[in-house]
Amino acid sequence: MRLTKQSNYAVRILMYCAANEGELSKVATIAKVYDVSEYFLFKILQPLVEGGYIETVRGRFGGIRMAKPASEISLGEVIRAAEDKFVMAECFDDEEATCPLVDACAFNSALAEALGAFFNVLDSYTIEDLVVNRKNVRELLGLFGLEGEELAKAASDN
Repeated sequence: MRLTKQSNYAVRILMYCAANEGELSKVATIAKVYDVSEYFLFKILQPLVEGGYIETVRGRFGGIRMAKPASEISLGEVIRAAEDKFVMAECFDDEEATCPLVDACAFNSALAEALGAFFNVLDSYTIEDLVVNRKNVRELLGLFGLEGEELAKAASDN
């Protein structure tokens, strides 16, 4: 099974915002970090906002941020929100199913079971789990602000 770019970048947007916790993130900055167009990210933001994962702040100093803690957002629910369909084979698509065995086929049942297992695994991970090594993630995303212990250490070094 292959996820769409929309799902991939929906997760990446959430990871960026989770790594940048407490701060507003600019879509232009996220687009630059991930080397994609702002227009593409704005399209992906819509289901994330509607799903209550991201909130937007308008205005000159606006941006986006997590609408709820990353620890409360499962990877599976994000993928479900971002994907239109989960068509693993023709028989999963009601509009295109032409096989006469579609209602009695064991292949269809096996694929449905596999898809269920796929989501069970994704549901066991949160966005927080994906950014657990926050310092490394922050560095890789170009988020170099000092936080908590780093701030205290920097103050004691001066």
